[in-house]
Amino acid sequence: MTDALKRLSEEGVAIWLDDLSRKRITSGNLAELIDQQHVVGVTTNPSIFQKAISSGDGYEQQLSDLAARKVTVEEAIRMITTADVRDAADILRPVFDATGGQDGRVSIEVDPRLAHHTEPTVAEAKQLAWLVDRPNTLIKIPATKAGLPAITEVIGNGISVNVTLIFSLERYREVMDAYLAGLEKAQAKGLDLSLIHSVASFFVSRVDTEIDKRLDALGTAEAKAARGKAGVANARLAYQAYEEVFAGDRWSALEKAGANKQRPLWASTGVKDPAYKDTLYVDDLVAPNTVNTMPEATLFATEDHGQITGDAVAGTYEQARAELDAVEKLGIAYADVVQLLEDEGVEKFEASWNDLLKSTEAELERLAPSEG
Repeated sequence: MTDALKRLSEEGVAIWLDDLSRKRITSGNLAELIDQQHVVGVTTNPSIFQKAISSGDGYEQQLSDLAARKVTVEEAIRMITTADVRDAADILRPVFDATGGQDGRVSIEVDPRLAHHTEPTVAEAKQLAWLVDRPNTLIKIPATKAGLPAITEVIGNGISVNVTLIFSLERYREVMDAYLAGLEKAQAKGLDLSLIHSVASFFVSRVDTEIDKRLDALGTAEAKAARGKAGVANARLAYQAYEEVFAGDRWSALEKAGANKQRPLWASTGVKDPAYKDTLYVDDLVAPNTVNTMPEATLFATEDHGQITGDAVAGTYEQARAELDAVEKLGIAYADVVQLLEDEGVEKFEASWNDLLKSTEAELERLAPSEG
């Protein structure tokens, strides 16, 4: 074992686990990861909950009670998922207190079927914050066009937000703008800005997966040379955008009022291509005031053989821009790739949510008490 995770933390990278299940909570595993592997936060998404609840492990009693009460399948899922998030938030509460609210956070996502609807997303975010009822929760809102005004509204209500499914640099700038607008709304209402936190989840590996697929179809030497570079380059340029926005006058005024920076969070950090090192999206994205949310396999791979050698982002912007330009010159349109990834991201979460609805409904029917 190395001290790679400790070094990563010391470089200003908050290590969050991209997974949650009831078994992880009740077995003491989550507490152990916090204690041993420097984990200081948890992210969830519809796919994670679908996998956890469909496994059935630890959910039988609650499902049985919900079946007896004849609740709708939607209500059952909300009761189950918010219970897990609440329990995880309680386990992480000491981290939350120790870091002044920056870490010790657990994220829960609005219903992905609302991704293209602003008002229902705002309503759902408020409902989730109320249901979980823990100060160390982040409500996840996708960075769709409809999601942007929802982010402003929810932040303006003093609710902390994890903005998810960000793929493009342009959209990321819009997300930061939505956050600042939300802080300005909150300030106008007289809310305490120091209590509002946010992260912006910028997806990494999926960019390489899609661009590499197109490079492979080209089959040229130049295309081969460009493989596996776009994801990290895109994320590094996102960090450059973050540095610019949070050095501006608009931010400066909010900072004086006690506001917190919206940290970049590297998401989708599990390496999908076995040709690449399995810690690629950790080692190459070390930068101060960031979050890296990792699947468990990536967490342990980093602990075992991560190469953490200081800031891996500073001074890379010119190279990163050149790498994205090289892909564009080969006829692969960046704008097309990132829009496709956003659309697919929403669709994948919707599909997982629908699978979760179906499997939960089947369980509620199976466990329903016989009449009489």
